[in-house]
Amino acid sequence: MNNTLLIEIGTEELPAIPLLNIIEDIQSSWEKILKKYRLSCDFDFYYTPRRLVLSHKNIALVQSSSQTELFGPPVMASLKDGVATGAGLGFAKKCGVAFEELGVSTKGGKEVLYFCKQEEGEETKNLLQSMIKAWLESMNFGKMMRWGTRKEEFIRPIHWIQARLNDENIALNLYGVQSSTYTYIHRMRDFEPIEVTSSTQYEQILKNGNVILNPKAREEKILKEFEMIEKNHDISIEMDDELLAEVVAITEYPTALLGSFDKLFLELPPEVIITSMKENQRYFPVFEKGKLSNKFIVVSNAVTKDFSFIITGNERVLKPRLSDALFFYRNDLTRGLRIDGLEKITFMDGLGSLKDKVVRESNIATLLAQKYMPQLQVQTDKQEDEILTLIHEASMSAKADLMSEMVYEFTELQGLMGYYYSLALGKDSLVANAIKEQYLPTKEGGELPSNLFSSIVALSIKLDTLVGLFSVGKIPSGSKDPFALRRAVNGIIRIVIENSLNFDINEILTLLSKNYTPFETKILSDFILERIYKSFGSNVSIIASVISSGERDILKMSQKVNALNSVLHQEGATNAFATFKRVANISKDVDISQALEVDEKLFKDELENVLYNRYTQIISKSFDSYETKLKELFGLQNILEQYFEKIMVNVEDEKLRTNRLNSIASIYKTFLEFADLKEISI
Repeated sequence: MNNTLLIEIGTEELPAIPLLNIIEDIQSSWEKILKKYRLSCDFDFYYTPRRLVLSHKNIALVQSSSQTELFGPPVMASLKDGVATGAGLGFAKKCGVAFEELGVSTKGGKEVLYFCKQEEGEETKNLLQSMIKAWLESMNFGKMMRWGTRKEEFIRPIHWIQARLNDENIALNLYGVQSSTYTYIHRMRDFEPIEVTSSTQYEQILKNGNVILNPKAREEKILKEFEMIEKNHDISIEMDDELLAEVVAITEYPTALLGSFDKLFLELPPEVIITSMKENQRYFPVFEKGKLSNKFIVVSNAVTKDFSFIITGNERVLKPRLSDALFFYRNDLTRGLRIDGLEKITFMDGLGSLKDKVVRESNIATLLAQKYMPQLQVQTDKQEDEILTLIHEASMSAKADLMSEMVYEFTELQGLMGYYYSLALGKDSLVANAIKEQYLPTKEGGELPSNLFSSIVALSIKLDTLVGLFSVGKIPSGSKDPFALRRAVNGIIRIVIENSLNFDINEILTLLSKNYTPFETKILSDFILERIYKSFGSNVSIIASVISSGERDILKMSQKVNALNSVLHQEGATNAFATFKRVANISKDVDISQALEVDEKLFKDELENVLYNRYTQIISKSFDSYETKLKELFGLQNILEQYFEKIMVNVEDEKLRTNRLNSIASIYKTFLEFADLKEISI
């Protein structure tokens, strides 16, 4: 016979987001508690807005017994003249027995005191009070509360508790609540407690009372109703997984309903309407023929035969919010994209106001535009003066919408509203897009700016933030990075590689740092190199070999790492790297910073001629990629292996030795254009 255990914690309405944030922790915590109490078994965890439920279909009625081996001090230190010493008595006390009950075992080649502690399992029902208490206390929702005169904290007051082992009610008292055999169904069905006659009937009782216990079943109900509404009205509902999870968490019996609003509000940018609906009302936006419609989906928790008043009520609530948004939008357009007021907002102590930051960003963007002007001209089909004018305009306008009423109301629309205002005010589309894309990428692997013009504006913002914060000592330490500077560097790396921009870290930092409080730029350079190790996603030793070669151009580093990876994956790569590491080791005492003179007249063996001639042929060629040149250089492997087998480099004759060392070191020096081979391990 399977033994069932039902645990239900009934509460006031749980806030969805804090609950969803720790759902996995709630489950894993109970799993750990079961293991700790030697009662591990499968279980299901369910939640509704008013309850947390654990359902076990086969739990042991008694803990499994345990056996613990305890090893004590050496026997010699535990007995003196046949009498137990303090060490021996201390170990006996630890084991909870008399000294005479201890045994002897061997550990580490020594005889030591030993005791095997047997612990019989306790009945499960006697453990549930402490287990459930530990489970509830493990839930860290962030913001907690107390109620009444109690000192315990929980996310919301607890009103009822069920603990049913098979059909036996287990007496518990937690948070001032005595366990019982009652539960509560949907409020619109009944406010009174309902007797649970049997734990096996629990889910059916809830279902009959319009409570769908399983969140997956609630989600399925919502999605089926979405599909039906889409089919019946020829519309498309924009799916948002996070919003769906939240709606599932705040409903016991969800019903999807279609509402509408005045078409007048479609004058607003779609994102404004969508943001207002999602964040304030938890509505799903609706599209018709690819465009945002004046309809919306609300998921109701009501139990009724007539939903018309619920639809009307939600439409009534939405209208003033959209009216406010339209008022803000029109006012902002009248004001235009002006940065008046940014001088009153402090960016960071030591770095001035937001207006100061905007000016610095504009200067950086201008420098970058001049550096990458040929590429910009090809992409934009504009002249240099016009490009510089537009870059300045985009940079100076990028933060202007922070002063708008719309962004004050919906802060997450910063940049996006600047884009819409720019278009409405007739600004160049390059400027508008650059404002919209100024913060990209916003996450790892996130979308990048769509063109080089926008990329330069985005780079200038990230570079000012990086150099500025490092200049005032705001440097990330350990896992702490409150200003997301690591993300900024990741963004710079991705933008540079995506746009094929030559970007020498040291050159850029030296150029930019002149306009900030003096600081050691090497610290920032090393910080960027640290992120390169993470960003390139390659064998760490290969990245280290490229960095050790002295390369500091991000684009070239990426290309060289890719070239080395390509060679690395060829057949026989391991032997090839071993050969060229030997080249590096032989060259370690040669000063390769000097010109390496090789006198072919001193060659004594034909292999010396063959190797040197093949090498000079390679370095005299032009190659279209690093990979092609590397493959040619690695083609020297067979000749080198024959050379090392037949020819001694370190001969007594100094001239001959120097000539041979220079010949080998020349090859190593050429490889150093790519990487320091000594660093590579495969």
